Amino acid sequence: MKRVLVIGANSYIARNLIHMLSEEKGSYDIMLYDRAGNHADGIGPYSRVDMLQPEDVGKMDLDCDIIYMFTGKTGSAEGFENYRLFIDVNEIALLNLLSEYVRQGSRARIVFPSTRLVYKGRKGYLAEDAGKDARTVYAANKWACENYLRIYHRVYGVQYSIFRICIPYGTLVPGASSYGTAEFMLEKAVNGRDVTLYGAGEVRRTLTYIGDLCWYLINGGQSEECLNDVFNIGGEDYSLWEMASLITSRYGTGIVCTDWPEISRKIESGDTVFDASKLEKILGKHYKVTFRDWCERK
Repeated sequence: MKRVLVIGANSYIARNLIHMLSEEKGSYDIMLYDRAGNHADGIGPYSRVDMLQPEDVGKMDLDCDIIYMFTGKTGSAEGFENYRLFIDVNEIALLNLLSEYVRQGSRARIVFPSTRLVYKGRKGYLAEDAGKDARTVYAANKWACENYLRIYHRVYGVQYSIFRICIPYGTLVPGASSYGTAEFMLEKAVNGRDVTLYGAGEVRRTLTYIGDLCWYLINGGQSEECLNDVFNIGGEDYSLWEMASLITSRYGTGIVCTDWPEISRKIESGDTVFDASKLEKILGKHYKVTFRDWCERK
């Protein structure tokens, strides 16, 4: 039985991952941590921890096999106004964990979810070594965190696996929604409203169903071939227009294209379509739900 710590246990991806881990009876001894008083889905054992307080972090027992680090603050333009919060929650929280990891002499593997936003977008597929261009505070936070993990590995032997995620969608847990691109479009259409796209909706993204995403996080987090390296998690390639068309046709609503707001235009990365062959060569292709199927079930 593997001992697994999930930090940020009330976040969207974490709740779905915990659901999958919990279904494998007898395989995982799971300990959950977050700032809230209890776990959103009533799963335990659970402890409250403030990752910004070193004394709180020091109370965690890091004698385990895997640490999933989901604590983070997402956002785009918001980071410019609340930069201190973004730096604290995204960077200081990880640095506090790394410091405690070293202090305790832990040998666990830290599994860290990163983002498409570290890439310099362009036409075609992006492999892990493609050019980087953080255009928001959040993207810079994630790129910094990737480098913190590499640095602490080099200096202190910290073990890690980094998985870059593009656009996740769907849920295995009622109420655990990402409120991301797909869910935003769906919410509009379900309520009889048109979906608004900037420009012509031509930018392309990789979409990954949450069940498939969690499968890669669980299996990649245990693979020796994924140790101390970074991987893209794949899925399907869609433009925003194609996404919106599938959703709006299901509900009989429309699509409205509008000009890019100035800030949004400046921080837009362009196409971010993942080449996930590096990870797929290790774990195989495991994509059980298509975006079209998901839309038709909604």
